[in-house]
Amino acid sequence: MDIIEAIQKRRSVRAYKPKPVKKEIIQEILQIAVRAPSGMNTQPWRINIVNGEVLEKIRLGNVEMLASGKVPQTDLPMKTFEGEYKMRQVDLAKELFQILGIARDDKQKRDEWTKQGFIFFNAPAAIIISAEKSLDSAISFSDLGGLAQTICLVALSYGIGTCIMGQGVMYPQVIRKYLNIPETENIHICITMGYPESDAPVNTLRTKREPLEKNTRWFGFD
Repeated sequence: MDIIEAIQKRRSVRAYKPKPVKKEIIQEILQIAVRAPSGMNTQPWRINIVNGEVLEKIRLGNVEMLASGKVPQTDLPMKTFEGEYKMRQVDLAKELFQILGIARDDKQKRDEWTKQGFIFFNAPAAIIISAEKSLDSAISFSDLGGLAQTICLVALSYGIGTCIMGQGVMYPQVIRKYLNIPETENIHICITMGYPESDAPVNTLRTKREPLEKNTRWFGFD
């Protein structure tokens, strides 16, 4: 699979087979992915890979926090979307609920779906990316995003699906409890990993992109 095909085929996978992903395969993916661009070669990422019993404990911890009504308090500031950005978020939710057959007024099923993000969509493995708080966020944010995308693109060559998401790390105290990530690091994002459940309706979703001319500006061209 070449890079153009990988970019075109990549999508967020939200349902996985129970088949585990071998450590050796994840290592191969990461050895390639860390070639992602890095400003001034700072390589700000800390890559925490988790599966098995430890991942199950994190799932349980997240669910307990959610059920208790504990408001998520991430390491990074959370801002709400507005305007066209909010509309795209809403459109995504509508598409997901339509595919899943969840009615707008069915709060119970909506809550059940929300819970899926906190348990990493039951993926057999997850990667949690953190970085030192002392780093310049203007550099580290860009580098971590590039690393996350590169991991997802490389994983496709191994038949592995991924989803870059934030819900799994919305209770950083749970993550720290089981992964011993120090307070000197911010927990940024997580990536679920596993073999896609091809028959799952939710995996048929392919999000839309705006026409190129909407968000591009050209200067100096004829």
